[in-house]
Parts: sequence; C-alpha cells; structure tokens
Amino acid sequence: MTSTTNDAFDRRGVLLSGFLPAALFAIGEGAIIPIIPIAADSLGASLAFAGFVAALILVGELIGDVPSGVVVGRIGERNAMIGAAVVSVVGLLVCVVSPSPWVLAVGVFLVGVSTAVFALARHAYMTTAIPLRIRARALSSLGGVFRFGYFVGPFLSAGVVHLTGTTQSAFWIHVLCCLAAAVVLLVLRDPATGARGLRLPSRASRPDATNATDTSDATRRSAPAPHPDEPPTDTGAQFVEREAHGLFRTIRENRAVLARLGSGAALIGALRAGRQVILPLWAVSVGLDDAAAALVIGIAGAVDFALFYTSGQIMDRWGRLASALPCMLGLAVSYFLLAWSGHLDARVGWFVAIAIGMSLANGVGSGILMTLGADLAPRGNPAPFLGAWRFTGDFGSAAAPLLISGVTAVASLALASGVMGVLGLVGAGVLLRYVPRYLPRRLR
Repeated sequence: MTSTTNDAFDRRGVLLSGFLPAALFAIGEGAIIPIIPIAADSLGASLAFAGFVAALILVGELIGDVPSGVVVGRIGERNAMIGAAVVSVVGLLVCVVSPSPWVLAVGVFLVGVSTAVFALARHAYMTTAIPLRIRARALSSLGGVFRFGYFVGPFLSAGVVHLTGTTQSAFWIHVLCCLAAAVVLLVLRDPATGARGLRLPSRASRPDATNATDTSDATRRSAPAPHPDEPPTDTGAQFVEREAHGLFRTIRENRAVLARLGSGAALIGALRAGRQVILPLWAVSVGLDDAAAALVIGIAGAVDFALFYTSGQIMDRWGRLASALPCMLGLAVSYFLLAWSGHLDARVGWFVAIAIGMSLANGVGSGILMTLGADLAPRGNPAPFLGAWRFTGDFGSAAAPLLISGVTAVASLALASGVMGVLGLVGAGVLLRYVPRYLPRRLR
C-alpha cells in the first residue's frame, strides 16, 4: 500500500487516476457552457430566458454543494465521481432530446448538481492521494486542468456544431467525456489502495462508525505517522464531509468575515460566472452563428488558461490584492465596454476584443478565492470554514446569471452588462477595504 506521506509516491498513478478524469470532465463542461444559452435560443427562448437556463447549471452547483460533502464522505471519492458522471450523462441526454427550453432547463440543472459532487470528490481525492509537501502545487495544477478544459471544450463544440448543423449535438461531447471519465475511474487502480472500480463501504466502514477497519475509499489509508513538520491529515472524503457538516452554523459563527470579505468573494464569483452567460447571449444578439460564438469563447479561454500559474506568482510575490484588484477592475471595465459597444457598427470586433479582455482579467485572478479561503481558515480545523467560504463564492456565481436574466427581461442585455460592471467596482472597493483588515501585511 502506498501512503500519502510515503516517499514511494506513485506520481504516474495519481496523474492517470486523478488528473485524467478531471481533464475529461472539464473538457466536457467547457464544451457545453457556451452552448447552453445558444441552444435555448435555438429552441425558441427569449434572450432573458436563455440566460435563465444558462444560470441553472450554476444554481445546480450551489444546491449540490450542500449534500455533496456528505455524499463523498459516505461512499468515497472515486464512487462519488463515477456516480456524478452517470447523473451528468442523464442530464445531458435530457438536453440532447429536449423539445423546449423548459425541458432543456431540467437537464442543465441536473448537470449542475452532478458537477458540484464531481468537483468536491475530485478535490477530496487529490487531498488524499497527494503528499502534503506537494499538495499546493498539485491543487494549483488541478485548477490548470480545469482551465484547460474551458480552453479545449469550446473548440470541440465549434467543430461539432459546424459538422452537424445542430447546436444540441455539442452536448454529446460532454456525454462522451463523462463516460470516459467513469471508465478511467473503474479501470485504473487507486494508487493509494491498489483497488479498482466501485467499492461500496459497509456501515461499519463509514467514517462516523466506530472500529472502522475498512477497505473503502472513504476510510482508507492506514498510513504511518506523519513527519513532525507535517500536521496529521485525514482522508479527503472525511475532510469534505466536515466541510458540509453544520454548513449554515459555520456561516453564522463566521458571519462577520463572511459578510465583509466574503461579500467580496461572492462578487468575484458573480463577475466570473456572469461572463459565461453574457458572452454567449451577446454573441446571439450581434448575429454570430453558433460555431463562431464557440470559437471566440474558446480563443478567450486560451488566454485565461495561459495565466493560471502567473496569477499564483503575482499573489506570492506582491500579495493577494495585486491579483484581486486587477481582476475585478478589469472585469468591471470589460462589462462597461460591452454595454457601450452594442450600438456600434463594429460591434462584432468589439465583442471579440472584450471577450479576450475579460479572460485576461479573469486569468490574473486565477486561484484568488481558494487562496483567500486558505489564508482565512483556522489552522486547527479549516474544513468547516472552507465549506462556508466556497458556498459564499458559489452563491455569487449562481446569483449573477439570474440577475443578468432578470435585468435583460425587464430592460436590455446592455443594461445587464452595465449593472455587472457596477458590481465589479463595488467588489473592488470591498476587497480594498477588508483584505488589509483580515490578512497580515505580508499576504495583502
């Protein structure tokens, strides 16, 4: 058995069983996100309702955050990822055959819920499988894998839509990616246990049971005592279960920092999520066809992907504000420019430039939410706070597309973009005010 603290760390095994399923799932998700509002539009939805349908993937992720920690803690990381991939396939098939925007909305919501479970299980798996001494680099690389999927996915969508002539055919990309990820998890050995496939824990082997002896993912790792320089670690499944346990109580206990600095985190999440909805809607409004819209968003994703490591260097060298403020201000300016460009003859060219500018700003802030959460979390028991912090950011991510949809319904898409720009300026002010209050000078 290979311990997570043992020098005989199986790098190849972790890369295959950890990063490969994550990359496959991210590519599939990156393929469908720019297509969802376009697919809703092709089924007869208004711009406002298309924005609402696109928002449901993030609403599903927010709702899925609440039970996902318990699910992962009960059945194990690999089992949870396989199950989430299967549920995603069900939701995606609903999207493929949907005859109306309302049926499409149901499928998108299912995909969102399963995405939350897969993401948390993936994080837990890497927490378990990676030694503490290289965990930060591994998780940073995992974030890079996620951005890689958002870079590659839209190009695949553009090609598939161009070849088939139907927008909904792009959902098949994520179906194949989910099935491939599940097969990888079923076939490859877990580098920590040597086990393959689904391994359902008995009641006695659950993390909350006494005398657990186990062979399940959730309770594995009879590792030797850690090095004195490394704090004791639990399995990733136990960690994320503690994140979910007492979530709303933890939010209540940490209401001061979450209401202040957490509101800044929510606004970061809002501006990031908003661009995933407003860019495809804007492409529809300026007359770009489905394949061209996916291609532009894919090019913008390449810029975002290229900066994920640079962002970490900026934060480590010059502090958290050096990453957070340019991110927020850059996104705010981009939203304002998008609102202003709607009446111009060259609005398609402006759309391409603004999409790339948004990705540049977002890339500069890569990892800022996870980093701030890690900075603020209590060292003795960080899991509950991190769960509350992630929920706060995800709340902003889910609320922004709904706000864009609502403003578009009662006014216009341009006004919705302007409102998002204002929120970006507010978020920058919140971060400038409260990061110095809650972080020591060396981290600011």
